[in-house]
Amino acid sequence: MIAFKEWDVVCDALEEGRQSVILRKGGIHEGREGFSFAHEEFVLFPTRFHAQGDFVKIPGVVAKPEWQIGDELVIRSKVKVTQALTLTDWEDVAQLADLHIWTEETIRERFFWEKTEAGMLSGSIHVAYVEVESLGDPIVLSYQKKYGGCRSWLELNPADFR
Repeated sequence: MIAFKEWDVVCDALEEGRQSVILRKGGIHEGREGFSFAHEEFVLFPTRFHAQGDFVKIPGVVAKPEWQIGDELVIRSKVKVTQALTLTDWEDVAQLADLHIWTEETIRERFFWEKTEAGMLSGSIHVAYVEVESLGDPIVLSYQKKYGGCRSWLELNPADFR
């Protein structure tokens, strides 16, 4: 099973219908080819390692503590990508403002951020238009070290489900 790592607050927004796109520059450990929406369907794996409330338009968001080894992690939804693009014009990115919860400053910073050796070039960002569906039975995992790191995709082993 393929999982996409996304901020906990963004997972909530996607699941509640307050967001309909995923914007991603890429994780530091994506490899030389950089990030891509390599999978058309995946589950949302909530992450907690950012001060998430500082980067979204939703007032009063309190970031939960980072996952610790053994914490119970619940995956509640799956995603289907209906279209994936790489945007290279800031105006095209700015027009997505009503489709996501991030602040303009956060998206602008990502759009212009560059790490050439990791395949992340200034003036671009990946966008996926998505449909989100609740899982009939949520997936429950114990958080493990192998789920950490700055990468977007995880392969989940059903043997690890509770």
